[in-house]
Amino acid sequence: MGSASLLQSFPATPRRPVPPLWSQRLGAGEASRLWQRQRRMWWQLWANQVEAAPFLVLEADRTELPGSLLPPQALRVGDLLVFAEDATARAQLAASLRPLQRRSRDGLPRLCLQRLQSSQAVYWNAAALGVIAGQVAPLLERVQVGCLSLVLEGSSLRWQGEAASGDARAGLPGPAGSSSATMASGQPASQLAVPELPAGVPLPQDQLLELEGASLDPLLAGLLERPMIRDPLALRYGLEGRQLEQARRSPFQLRLRPQSGGAFLASLELQLQVGESRARWNPVLERIGAALQAQGLQSGAAAAASPLPSATPLPGASPLPVAPPPSGAARLPAATPFSAAADASVWRRDDGVVVGGWQWVADRGRPSQLLFFLGPSPQAPQPINPERPFRPAAGQLWLRLRPDALAALGLLPEGMPALLQRASQIWMEVEPLPGAAASSISRLKGRLQVTR
Repeated sequence: MGSASLLQSFPATPRRPVPPLWSQRLGAGEASRLWQRQRRMWWQLWANQVEAAPFLVLEADRTELPGSLLPPQALRVGDLLVFAEDATARAQLAASLRPLQRRSRDGLPRLCLQRLQSSQAVYWNAAALGVIAGQVAPLLERVQVGCLSLVLEGSSLRWQGEAASGDARAGLPGPAGSSSATMASGQPASQLAVPELPAGVPLPQDQLLELEGASLDPLLAGLLERPMIRDPLALRYGLEGRQLEQARRSPFQLRLRPQSGGAFLASLELQLQVGESRARWNPVLERIGAALQAQGLQSGAAAAASPLPSATPLPGASPLPVAPPPSGAARLPAATPFSAAADASVWRRDDGVVVGGWQWVADRGRPSQLLFFLGPSPQAPQPINPERPFRPAAGQLWLRLRPDALAALGLLPEGMPALLQRASQIWMEVEPLPGAAASSISRLKGRLQVTR
């Protein structure tokens, strides 16, 4: 596992066709013979070179291959046989194993090992997550390393597992004297189960993604570790210190909506519950407004929030319109003076295209809510889920999305698995694992539905 960036386990299914990986690594004849005799788990492994071809891993005592008959690209690792694409890949894997022979199997690695030995499961580390998630990876700092048990039921896939940031993966608590065959909770590995996750309400057609949580910090933590994100927020917009901290503590809802025309493929909305008073946010909005004006954007009154007509975007166009206005474009009348105390602030380019803004959302009897948006102004924004309030547990997240609709717009990372890209709906819950050090390890539960 220490040499793997991505690792999948599969149960024995001799009645199904021989997988291409088996034929490629063993040859068609030997692959067919061993496939029919399989009775145990087998594995597919990607080493630290995530883009390279995967390895096939089988239990050595089940292959019935004498050592003298092993192909040159095979490698014996303990009670396992690893079949590489070629001798070069075999040598690279062998070299990566040497410094890891004494590595501890405590914490999250131990738990993931049990899942991979007893159920259909997947394990990943930060390198694999970066390839799969692409530019979204900085938002997934909390789940850099982890594993999931999977259950496929018709057109639905359910999962449950654990994940952590890279520096927290060994912090999983466990009972004293627990063996490698016992889960941290005391549950035998052979009894792993994936409970059903209530589907909830599917996302409507006018939404692509909805993410909500009791704190914005799980999303911001990975971004703020990067100077290219953190420094401009502080220098250009004044988001640092106490101002940034109050944003990180805010309950939130993040939404992505498709746009049928104009300069955006989708609009982004971030709605925050910011407390009982708006006054503490006025200095933040003043600083943001001054920075936007310095970049040549114009503020407008709330009544002028509707976007002006604009050209239909080219296929694959960026959802963030950063291009300069066309030569000779008609300018708007004099911009409305910016005021942080206003109920809404809408920002346009010189050619009249609305690129974003913010708006206070009235919610009688509840804490104030502040909505930031990129793209056209939201139509009649509503308070955050009044029928289902935020979960009280710190660090808890609830995600709903429509991956096939995102893929149709070209808004999913290219490395996302094909099954995920075809899913019509995904529901997922992330919550801190009870007893984990500083709530640094999370439990993941989810379900996806494919309708075609």
